[in-house]
Amino acid sequence: MLAVLSPGQGSQKPGFLTPWLDLTGTEARLREWSALAGVDLLHLGTAADADEIKDTARTQPLLVAAALLAAEHLPLDDVALTAGHSVGELGAAALAGVLSADAAITLAGVRGREMAAACALEPTGMAAVLGGDPDEVIAAIEANGLYPANRNGAGQIVAAGALDGLDKLAAAPPARTRIIRLQVAGAFHTPYMAPAETALAAEAAGITPADPTRTLLSNLDGTAVDDGAAMVQRLVRQVTAPVRWDLCMRTLADLGVTGVIELPPAGTLAGLVKRELKGDGAPEIVTLNTPDDLPAARDLIARIGGRS
Repeated sequence: MLAVLSPGQGSQKPGFLTPWLDLTGTEARLREWSALAGVDLLHLGTAADADEIKDTARTQPLLVAAALLAAEHLPLDDVALTAGHSVGELGAAALAGVLSADAAITLAGVRGREMAAACALEPTGMAAVLGGDPDEVIAAIEANGLYPANRNGAGQIVAAGALDGLDKLAAAPPARTRIIRLQVAGAFHTPYMAPAETALAAEAAGITPADPTRTLLSNLDGTAVDDGAAMVQRLVRQVTAPVRWDLCMRTLADLGVTGVIELPPAGTLAGLVKRELKGDGAPEIVTLNTPDDLPAARDLIARIGGRS
């Protein structure tokens, strides 16, 4: 079974879409989606610097656009499963047929703007806790009034919340852990994002989703969702709910996934899968970052693709 993964915020790099402009129709597509997203995706993907594409309002639609742009050049009929991390779920939902590409870009624009606005209401942040016993890490996070916003597997849990709580966690970290403060605008996937969830729900109410045409995993609990309306509800809820990427990877293993393609900007999710799904059953992985990577991705689909 083959899985196509759509990355989330933090994976972007300056100029990462520049090579894709060599493909016919790319520039026109980005301009079309820019009007829907309310940001200049062409500029952001090619000429913008790291600080500019770190802005949540810009980053989120940029990442969804990048994933969908690359996916247009793959034979997706032979792909059995899609999943995305955080905002990447919008891209995955579009690839599974739940949303149109235009709807996914529109929702990403609203999601990014509203989450950026929610970040400005109160000073909050996030920190990655690497290593340690997972139960002890969760207990320490909660003891400091924080939330486990991302459980990414491979020994990585992300804490989010008030800045003083993050300072306390860093001052007295759980045993055998290393804490890295993340350069983000606020506490994503926590109750601090409630205003953004409300705004996204209002926008999503005007969309008529379809049921997925391939297996589509949800960040809420790692399960496959077969109802389009239910998936949209989960996409909205995900703004304030933790990302359980660890459970998504467990489902990949349980379903016997033997091949993984990560859409651009690729590398982060591929690294997590590589560290988590090891041994004889480890999937073959292709990171798709430029058009030069398309032959390898198409070859992987040809060899182990097919619906299951």
